[in-house]
Amino acid sequence: MAQTGIPFGEITMVKNWLKLEAPVEIPDDTHPKKPILGFECKRSEVSGQRLWGWARRRYITPERFFSRYFIANYCPLLFIEPTGRNRTPDNLPIGQRRPLLKICDLALRQTVELLKPRHVIGVGQFAASRAGQALTGMNVCIGKINHPSPANPRANRGWGKLVEGELSAMGIRL
Repeated sequence: MAQTGIPFGEITMVKNWLKLEAPVEIPDDTHPKKPILGFECKRSEVSGQRLWGWARRRYITPERFFSRYFIANYCPLLFIEPTGRNRTPDNLPIGQRRPLLKICDLALRQTVELLKPRHVIGVGQFAASRAGQALTGMNVCIGKINHPSPANPRANRGWGKLVEGELSAMGIRL
């Protein structure tokens, strides 16, 4: 997402399937191991290949996919450690994490109020947990699917089929 602004923004999928491409403003302070190259980035991203690849196989066109689904990042920020490793919001120091989660919770609530979905599905445990907390009292079903990351052993054994089973178990017709 840091390269394109698109959640799970694997460059090839964003350009060739979603048909999106635009200039990306490069922040002043970037990590040398994680340069922001925008749509010129040559690095592939497995999570995005899996997610958008599944959407393409299942729904053929972005229009068909987006007539049923909307994907948003709970936290659309990237935190890079001095080593160049990505630090997820749940691993930030508590003094930084609390205000960040408060803002992200509010943004998620506003998104749900605007779009009025029947289901909000967290991609991974962290996203599902935050949705559960942020959307308390709202009339929406909250679920979870496995994250497509290669760090997730279950995702490495047929993520698309796994997710279809998870969605079906939540009563979501594919």
